[in-house]
Amino acid sequence: MMARTGRPPRIAPEHYPLLVELAQANSLSTQAELMDLFLMKTGISTHPATFATALKLAGIVHIKPRIKSVFELSDKRTTYGYNDTHRRQLPEQRYPSCLTDTEWALVADLFEREDHRGKPPSHSRRQLLEACCYVVRTGCSWRMLPLEFPHWDNVYKTFRRWSEQGKFEQMHDRLRTM
Repeated sequence: MMARTGRPPRIAPEHYPLLVELAQANSLSTQAELMDLFLMKTGISTHPATFATALKLAGIVHIKPRIKSVFELSDKRTTYGYNDTHRRQLPEQRYPSCLTDTEWALVADLFEREDHRGKPPSHSRRQLLEACCYVVRTGCSWRMLPLEFPHWDNVYKTFRRWSEQGKFEQMHDRLRTM
């Protein structure tokens, strides 16, 4: 009865001289770069751990450089979070949460009514939408809407109606494609 030896190694001992040759010719290369070179020469693709094992078996060891890296501070510091470019507003925007004219042109047909039944609106749909966006963006209570917007009760009822109709999801879908 023969002993079971398992699956043959992907990188066989006959490949070790090639590994040594590649490592000597490219002594400053990373393991990933050596893997790419080996793949180009042999067409054999392996997992990085398998390749590292083959390097060890071929007698190739990674020697870390003894020179410590020198870090310098650059004059230009990168800041994270919001900066002036995030806070810029176009002239048609009273608040950062307001839609630009281009954005409004994309979504206006969602909020305008085709039928002209009932009392004519005392506030434009755009004003109502911007008030809704203001509350959602700032997290303020409905009653704390700035006086430049329509009355809070009107905005709240409009927000509830549009939410039930799925208008905000449709608006975001359109604006995402922009």
